[in-house]
Amino acid sequence: MADNKTILVTRPAMPPLEEVMPLLEQIWRTRFLTNRSHFERQLNRTLCAEFGVEHLVLVANATLGLMLALRTLRGPGEVITTPFTFIATPHSVLWNNLEPVFVDIDRVNLGLDPVQVERAITPRTRAILAVHCLGSVCDVDALEAIAAKHNLKVIYDAAHAFAMEMGGESIVRRGDFSVLSFHATKVFNTFEGGAIVCRNAEDGQRLDRMMDNGISGDLTVDELGLNAKMNEFSAAVGLAQLPHVADAIESRRRIDERYRERLGRVKGVSLIDRMPGIRSNFSYFPILIEPEFRMTSDELNQHLLTKGIRARRYFHPLVSVQKMYSSCRGASPKNLPVATSISDRILCIPIYPGLTSAEQDLVIESIEG
Repeated sequence: MADNKTILVTRPAMPPLEEVMPLLEQIWRTRFLTNRSHFERQLNRTLCAEFGVEHLVLVANATLGLMLALRTLRGPGEVITTPFTFIATPHSVLWNNLEPVFVDIDRVNLGLDPVQVERAITPRTRAILAVHCLGSVCDVDALEAIAAKHNLKVIYDAAHAFAMEMGGESIVRRGDFSVLSFHATKVFNTFEGGAIVCRNAEDGQRLDRMMDNGISGDLTVDELGLNAKMNEFSAAVGLAQLPHVADAIESRRRIDERYRERLGRVKGVSLIDRMPGIRSNFSYFPILIEPEFRMTSDELNQHLLTKGIRARRYFHPLVSVQKMYSSCRGASPKNLPVATSISDRILCIPIYPGLTSAEQDLVIESIEG
């Protein structure tokens, strides 16, 4: 656990205690702790309205959400996905006895390269599992056009994408499924939690059953499921958190602006461009360390630690180089030149509401040298 003097890459957002306490007191009075009780249902309705969707299932965490979404594919086959992601993405594929196939990413949006996706499709391909990464958005139009052409499902790992919009609409409206994370490090959190947004009622009903062990009635079990339910405490925290998300994102935006103004002038440091037409949530601030910089990304990371600054190398190493995935189709680094290059150079530096100007100055000055 870091001490209070450490500047972390992110800090969990906490709703005011005086707003949480009445909700907790109600939980204590009613003793309804889980099993889709009052606050879970209320949070579900509130998020449906927030995203402009009709079908949403709250889950205990996003990994379970990905596992359930992929379970709807029924049967064996391949899932095309990205090597530039957290390990839970390919793990959810393997948990469903499906085979991950890795393809390279786009150097601008850091998501799957649609050209490489189409080249990787075979008769065994069942779905495309894409990731909205570090505040950027995949080329959803191209990926969904490819999926429609080949009759494939599109599942988005939208763990980083809360409150992000494209064309004035929530990005989680896209695809067959979008899976959000409400982990403590995210822009919106329930301490632990997540949600699956799905396109149609049939999938929503099936996910709702699978989320509760496949149970469809008091005595009826229709299919294999998981205990993936969100508990009342997490839902209550989420309800208390929601009114503060817009202010938190605005705070992140100001920090993002200041980083861009200062670090954009540092030789050997490249910034990820903001995407036109995308409303960002400013959840991360990645920088790329170029060869002309005075040290490597690893060396800079260690240098920042000596200053009490904890950055993170999201996502290094690529999941495709891990032993359990290195033999998968497409996993060789020679097939993934862009992802490999980005992973070797990336470093995410601190950004969160509450990061003071003095703390941000220390981060910037430690990079400027």
